[in-house]
Amino acid sequence: MKNLLRLPRLYALCGLLLLGSCQSLDLIPENTFTDASYWTSTDKALTFLNTAYSQLYSANAFFYNEALSDNAWARDQDIIAIATGTYDPSQGRIQGEWDGRYAGIKTCNLFLANVDRVGDMDEALRERTKAEARFIRAWQHFQLMTWFGDVPLLRSDPTIEEAQTLSRTPRGEVLAFIRSELTDIIDILPTREEYGEEDRGRITRGAAMAVLARVDLYEGDWGSVATLTERIMDGEAGGYSLFPDYAALFLPENEYSAEDILSLQYVPEFRMWGEYFDIAPLSAGARLNALAPSQELVDSYRMRNGATIEAADSGYDENDPYTDRDPRLTATVVYHNYEWEDLRGSHIIYIEPGSDPDEPIDEYAPGSSTTPTGYYTRKYFDPTHQTALASGLNLMLVRYADVLLMHAEAKMELGELDAAVWNRTIRPLRERAGFTDPAALEFPGSDQAGLRQEVRNERRVELAMEGLRIFDIRRWRIAEEVLNGWLSGARYGPSGTDDGYLRVQLRTFDPAKHYLWPIPRDERLINENLTQNPGW
Repeated sequence: MKNLLRLPRLYALCGLLLLGSCQSLDLIPENTFTDASYWTSTDKALTFLNTAYSQLYSANAFFYNEALSDNAWARDQDIIAIATGTYDPSQGRIQGEWDGRYAGIKTCNLFLANVDRVGDMDEALRERTKAEARFIRAWQHFQLMTWFGDVPLLRSDPTIEEAQTLSRTPRGEVLAFIRSELTDIIDILPTREEYGEEDRGRITRGAAMAVLARVDLYEGDWGSVATLTERIMDGEAGGYSLFPDYAALFLPENEYSAEDILSLQYVPEFRMWGEYFDIAPLSAGARLNALAPSQELVDSYRMRNGATIEAADSGYDENDPYTDRDPRLTATVVYHNYEWEDLRGSHIIYIEPGSDPDEPIDEYAPGSSTTPTGYYTRKYFDPTHQTALASGLNLMLVRYADVLLMHAEAKMELGELDAAVWNRTIRPLRERAGFTDPAALEFPGSDQAGLRQEVRNERRVELAMEGLRIFDIRRWRIAEEVLNGWLSGARYGPSGTDDGYLRVQLRTFDPAKHYLWPIPRDERLINENLTQNPGW
């Protein structure tokens, strides 16, 4: 699909659609793309569909959603407001989520309403592209429902007059629509192997099944999750597997691996993202730090022997905290004395104040533009980056590791997580990560509460800095436990406060209101039929 994204018309079209997003649900003039003169060729139809792909997600949300959780801190004012519980219905991040999702839904509805006009289109291709558009429309409704609960369900594109009188559809009806759409298109969509190289990155049967499993995961429908994930694991949706090297999985040379189920597509020079300019260490070329992993995330990584750092026999040394840890820590988080490698070679990242022998740059300095937590991010850094660390590297929205984690969690909640299931799910993840100690690999055989902790923490460290933690702590209903109090950083602070661990940000999460975002203020000013969520 990357070659399709090179089409210049995509960007002009995408621009027109997105410019209209300020008008909320009445996004663009209807006659711009419903006129029969537009729908005259297969190429035009595919270009239009590519716009829907470009609206799936943004790199900014992919990275910065992590700071809505206990995994990270962000400098962004909208994120700060949400993380500290001081936001309201006028918050830009919340309005942007609403606008962006409905812009994507509009694109899909216009495509579905008009693609049958294309006379020269192969019928099999027409049916497949309809399934792709239905997937994206279901995905967008899923995102909206997850954040807002009841939301207007748009099965077709409303007129301007209709858009101004829409009401919120009950969440259960939205959920039923999402499930129905994803279920219906599974057998229409090709597997990853059935696509040609020129169509890599398009929606596959595996993507539909995996996203349906994620929908049911968020609903706690454990039987459905277990069944869907097992079908994927058995090869029914195509040949998926873990990439053998965890750190290398996120490098450009390994795009489209058998682990990649659904990716946000980018193309070097034509469509790129530049978030790492404000994420990488300053000595690696960043201009400042705007996203930093937390001490809480770092502490969640086990020792190589499988023990948590709190365990009495773990071997953890608070004065040498990064030695003999889960190798995924090094693949994800940059810590003091980290050996940073890129195309220019390698150098040591000195973060602890006063530790750099040459003192060329302070990687941690209180009150500055450096990391406030004492940590930076490594995962998804592109060594082949262009100016200002810009990258054309795809960002994986769903990968096979998540399928294994979903399967393990569903089986655990059903009381069916035994050694056989463990050896198909958690064990291969740890083996791929680099664990060799039998204590880390063998089925722990603990009770369900102990297994729940194992599986949930495995999910946290495997998917860290990929923007999924916020959804997990919300569906587990533990947000009020982990998002109230201080978000912490490395041990560079006064010894008399929290044993020297930095107090970075005081978080607040009110379970009476914060499990759902408020309906944006501007939407309710335009349309009085849109009711508000409790507490707002």
